[in-house]
Amino acid sequence: MPKTIMLVDDEIQLLSLLTDVFEQEGYTVVSARNGEDAIYLARHEKPDLIILDVMMPELDGYGFIRQHRQERDTPIILLTARVEETDKIIGLQMGADDYVTKPFSPRELVARVQALLRRTGSTATGRAQTLRAGPILLDQQSHMVEVDGTLVDLTRSEFEILAMFMSAPGRVFSRQELLENLQGAVVEGYDRTIDVHVKNLRAKIEADPREPQFIETVYGVGYRFSAPKPGRNSA
Repeated sequence: MPKTIMLVDDEIQLLSLLTDVFEQEGYTVVSARNGEDAIYLARHEKPDLIILDVMMPELDGYGFIRQHRQERDTPIILLTARVEETDKIIGLQMGADDYVTKPFSPRELVARVQALLRRTGSTATGRAQTLRAGPILLDQQSHMVEVDGTLVDLTRSEFEILAMFMSAPGRVFSRQELLENLQGAVVEGYDRTIDVHVKNLRAKIEADPREPQFIETVYGVGYRFSAPKPGRNSA
C-alpha cells in the first residue's frame, strides 16, 4: 500500500510541483494551503509523513505542529524560507523531525522523505525490542518510552536517537554519525539539529537536564549514553 504524503504550503505552484514529484515516486499525495485546513486533513487522512511550510495564513507551521503533536506523532519535515538558525531550532524544539530551507532541490526533499520513512517504519533490526537503563524503559515495538513508570512523549527523531544511545551504552556517537543514522545520508551543516534533539531528550528523561545522568556530552566529539552513576538519584 503506498505511503501518503501530506503537503502543506500556500504556494500553489510549489504544491503542484511537489505533488507531481511525489506521485511519480509512487506516493499518495494530499495537500492543504493553510494550517487550519491541514489540521482537518491530517485528522481524516492520517498521512504517513507531513511536509509543512512555516509561513502560512490562518495558522502557521509552528501552530500546526503544536496542535498536531497533541494527537499524533507523524514525521514532519519543515519547509522554511527563513535562514536564521533560531527559526529552525524553534521548529525542532516543537517536534519537527527535519527541515529544508527554500529554495531546495525536489530530489533532495524526496531523499529526506524516503530516509525518514525508512527510519520510522523499521523495527531497528539487530537491536533488542525492549531496552532498559535505570528508570528508563524503551519499547521498540510499541514505540513507547517510560521514565519511572511514567510515559514520556517523544518525537520519532528523539525516540530513534534514544534507541541508538541505549543500544550501545558507553559508545561515543559523533553528531555526523547520528545524522547519518537519522537521515540515511551524509548531510553537511546540520549538526545543530542533533544538539536540539539531544536538548529536548534531556528535558524529557533527565531529572536535571543541566546535570544529565544519561546523555553525556563528549566535548569536541559528540554524545554518549551512560548508566546512572552510583549514589545519585535516578528519579
